[in-house]
Amino acid sequence: MMRALRALVRKDLTLFFEDRRAVVLSFAAPIAIGAFFGFLFSGGGGGNAKIPVRVADLDGSSVSRAIVAALEKDKALEVKSATSADEARELVRRGKATAAVILPKSFGEEAVNAFFRQTDKPDLLLLRDPSHTAEAGMLRGILTQHVMEVVSKEAFSGPAGLRSARQALRQVSEDKAMAPSDRKDLTVLLQSVVNLQEHSTSEKTEALGPQGGIGVPYDTKEEEVTAHAGETYNGYAHSFGGMALQFILMASIEFGMGILIERRTGIWKRLLAAPLHRSTLLLARGISGALISLAIFLVCMGFGMAVFGVRVQGSWPGFLLLAVAYALMASAFGLLLAALGRTPEATRGLAVFAVLILVMLGGAWVPAFIFPAWLQKATLLLPTRWAMDALDGVTWRGLGLASALPAVAILLGFTFVFALIAAWKFPSEEG
Repeated sequence: MMRALRALVRKDLTLFFEDRRAVVLSFAAPIAIGAFFGFLFSGGGGGNAKIPVRVADLDGSSVSRAIVAALEKDKALEVKSATSADEARELVRRGKATAAVILPKSFGEEAVNAFFRQTDKPDLLLLRDPSHTAEAGMLRGILTQHVMEVVSKEAFSGPAGLRSARQALRQVSEDKAMAPSDRKDLTVLLQSVVNLQEHSTSEKTEALGPQGGIGVPYDTKEEEVTAHAGETYNGYAHSFGGMALQFILMASIEFGMGILIERRTGIWKRLLAAPLHRSTLLLARGISGALISLAIFLVCMGFGMAVFGVRVQGSWPGFLLLAVAYALMASAFGLLLAALGRTPEATRGLAVFAVLILVMLGGAWVPAFIFPAWLQKATLLLPTRWAMDALDGVTWRGLGLASALPAVAILLGFTFVFALIAAWKFPSEEG
């Protein structure tokens, strides 16, 4: 019995290691994917992408302009201006910016006035993409840093700070409800600030300014920008979309392997013996593969809608066009595998590796915005990246048909190229 057991194990190992391509891919795929995620989450690739931020300065004061200038110089941000809050909100909704900062009118003056008294604080509006939670937290800290630096500097050395300190001094002296000891301490403090501003040199106030902050002189009012005001972000929309795209490609592998198995077993030759042209057989397989892919997409997204509340907040025609275009692309990909592959075993390993790369870099597993900037641009060469971004657009972002059309065109272009290569490379001796 032990001799038979050893023989069976030896047989299985021999068969596995005889197919060198399958052996290489069995080890290369986990190594490559593990290296990619290690590279991604360890901050490799020459630095992560800057956070794209839009800033609408509706105040236009020296304080607000200084805040914008400080944000523009920050190495973690890519700051561009917006003319209005509505324009900034639309850019965030379309995914063109991770967040937008709205500095309202009189923000600078009110922030300086609130620096010491901590009352009547102005509201700073932060519009954020709800799928970028980590970036929003980073942006809050960066905003606090730069606003505090600018406002404290103005409060201790600028004309607005001098006016605010004098006004606060008058209010303290006139406040009869305040305890005498508190009034005395505040009077001493505020008078010292006034004296410092009136008599110190510009070099000294420059040095003292950023250190003079007492409290955050503004309130942050945050708004998640989704399809509609008050609409809650549903993370299942992205996850179900990503998994639908992945498993459609997985199904296309099985579709291609089925043709390879038919060719090896002779079934394909028997089909060609019938009065059918090779192009007819390939077209029929392409249509059936597309229908199966479309069914997978609709069932997966339908389950997300029924159970997890996923909704098409944007264009239904755009959603359906994306589904059809992606199904056609996946079917053509399966035909390409059948045309270029030699054996089902070796081709399957290579195809699985290719699909994992397409899905991983396309943003289906982790959003593409966490990639380094150069990699984000490179992934625009992949059909999965276009499909994933457009699918996000017509679901939780609530974008219209026009936002989906570029992705549909790209997917149909890939479909044409894959089908053309498959028809060209399919073994002519069988047809």
